[in-house]
Parts: sequence; C-alpha cells; structure tokens
Amino acid sequence: MRFGAAVLRSYESRFTVEEVILAAGPADGEILVRIAGCGLCRTDLAVRRSAGRSPLPAVLGHEGAGVVVETGGPDTGLSVGDHVVLSFDSCGHCRNCMGAAPAYCDSFASLNLFGGRGENAARFTDAAGGALAPRWFGQSSFAEYAMVLARNAVRVDPELPIELLGPLGCGFLTGAGAVLNSFGAGPGDTVAVFGAGAVGLAAVMAATAAGAVTVAVDRHPERLSLAERFHAIPLHADSAGLPDRIRRLTDGGARYALDTTGSAQLINDALRALRPTGHLGLVARLHTALPLEPGALDRGRRISHICEGDAVPGLLIPRLTALWQAGRFPFDQLIRTYPLADINEAERDCDAGRVVKPILVPEGRNR
Repeated sequence: MRFGAAVLRSYESRFTVEEVILAAGPADGEILVRIAGCGLCRTDLAVRRSAGRSPLPAVLGHEGAGVVVETGGPDTGLSVGDHVVLSFDSCGHCRNCMGAAPAYCDSFASLNLFGGRGENAARFTDAAGGALAPRWFGQSSFAEYAMVLARNAVRVDPELPIELLGPLGCGFLTGAGAVLNSFGAGPGDTVAVFGAGAVGLAAVMAATAAGAVTVAVDRHPERLSLAERFHAIPLHADSAGLPDRIRRLTDGGARYALDTTGSAQLINDALRALRPTGHLGLVARLHTALPLEPGALDRGRRISHICEGDAVPGLLIPRLTALWQAGRFPFDQLIRTYPLADINEAERDCDAGRVVKPILVPEGRNR
C-alpha cells in the first residue's frame, strides 16, 4: 500500500511530504485508519531537540483521528467504518497499565518517544525501500493512513467532526485531564493555569466546565484574551507581585495550579500562589535543574509531574466530546486546519504563536 506522509529525515531539515509504503495489512490486534486530521503538537517539534534519542527518518504525528478501513484479527473490538481518535501507546500488561494508569506505563518512553514497537516495523518504508523509524507514539499519523494497535484507538460518535478530534488524544487530553483527573477540581475550587497554549487553554476550559474559578497567566495578550473568553481571569506573566495578585483573586490562594511552561520563575510563582496544602502539577518537560525558592514548598504545598492528564483515553475522550456537544468544552475555537502538504507552514505558525493548535488534513480532506 502506497500513500502520502510527512517525513522528517534529519533534526535540522524541514518535513518532506512523500510517498511511503506499507508492505502488509493489519496484524492481530491492529487496525488501519484513514487519517482525517492530525494535530501538530510541540512534542512532535521537540524531536529536533532530542539530541539524537528519537530515531530518524520518521513519520511523526500523534494526535490523529480518522476512520477504520481494515482490522486485524477478531479481537480488536472495532469495525470497518468506525470513527476513532488515536492516543498514546502503552504495553497493557505492566503494573501501571493494569492499574488503569497507562500514561505511566513502564515502557512509555521506549514505545512512544525513543523507538516505538519493534514488531512489524520493517513493513513501513519510504518509496525507495529505505527503513523508517517504528511508529511514533504508536501512530505516525502525519500521513494519509496509520497502522495502530486497537488499544490506542477510541471509538467516537460518527456525527462528530472527526478531522478536528485528534488533539483530544494528547494535547487537549493532557490539559483537561490534569484538571479533571489529577486535581479532581469541582465547584468552588480555584485553579491557576500558567501558560495559555493548547494544553493550558484546555485546562482552562475543563476548569470552567467543572465549576472552578480559574486564573490564566501568559505573556501574550491574544492568548490571555482567549482565556478570558473561556471565563478565566487573565493575568500577564510579568505582572508585579504575581503570586500575591493570584492569592487575592482566589481568596487566599489557588487550591490547584498547572504549569505548562517549564519556566523556573513561573513554577516558583505558581507554588507561592497556592493556598496551604495546594497542589502544583507540571506537564512540560524540564531541560535544566529546577531551583525552588526558600519557602515555596511550605505549609503542605506539593508538586508533581502529570503525564497525559493521568488519563485512560477510552474514558476521558468520550467525556470531553460530550462536554463539547454540550457547549462546555469549545476546543474547536483553538484550531486552524492546514493541508498536510503545508506542514512546514503549520510548524512555523506554531513556533511563532500565530496559531494555538494546527491540524493537518490530508489532501482532499481540507476544509
């Protein structure tokens, strides 16, 4: 099977949309999905800074959504024609997977970031027969088609706009899941979100849907305007006395804070903005040591890293689509679509902050 895909051949090069070859159909437990749209996530772009740990050449993309066109074996639980959102890979049998915490799978890094599954990898090549890296996040969905394990796929209502749903499998899942799962925020709680990008704004929307009072912190006025549209109180990140301002707005301090920036200064500000026993969650990967200011962790405050919103995708994705249908999680307002052929333009716009969440649509699907 031959189809178009965006290939990254080196850490410095641009993506090239070219023909790739899938030499065989789905194996047991796999499904072949025709991609309707795939979100562009900063984790995809971070491959360029991975110091060679992510193998290339590769087809990236891990926020795919589309329609099942072929299934392998009788036990996938999915049928041809099903609409599915694709999410991260996990082994399914380690202690954390068995404990409904697949984001903390013992093999998460190797399966998703640094090599992928080795089985059946040789089926996927470029047009000249050159090997491509095994599936990125179990998907490699910057493409017209993706071969994935059925455990990575979540069936959704076919009446939903399938080309827009891919980010519910990662970016929006992470922000919303941090609020709804990790924090369990509810009516009367207070949530401060640092960084109003795709993950942060998903957290803002989820906090508002949960009935929490929300403060959003960012340096970009247009992002703060978006957060305000979603009923958050906007604060510029460079505001003087930022922690004190948040404490005043939240009646003594936020119960929960989420940092999406990885900024040491903002992480310390977030800790100081918490009320006693408050919880700060981090979702960004830290690239340097994190110095904590004296007193930042006083009075029972705690800090933890949150991966993939502590989500079981098969549970959270339907919850988010139901909230969207009820008008309470308007993630579509963050999206701009691009033809897959314009992936480099989408990357530039994402890096420049001109778009919150780009979605790449294979040829013939752009709208």
